[in-house]
Amino acid sequence: MTQKLQVLNHLQKNKLTPLVALRNYGTLRLAAIVFELRSEGHNIVTNNVNVGTKKKVKYVAEYQLIKNK
Repeated sequence: MTQKLQVLNHLQKNKLTPLVALRNYGTLRLAAIVFELRSEGHNIVTNNVNVGTKKKVKYVAEYQLIKNK
């Protein structure tokens, strides 16, 4: 199974961050995979989430697939 298909399957169930993608699927290029999925017509939104502390803020991208009704 390709990394793109693994990422798509994950997004159909849960949100995904780059660290989770690296740990679970071995991809360092999550943003590139999301770009490809968007170009194929998938509605994926990006949210910035803080993974740091209040004093030392660190934001990462969190991707979520919006399902059509």
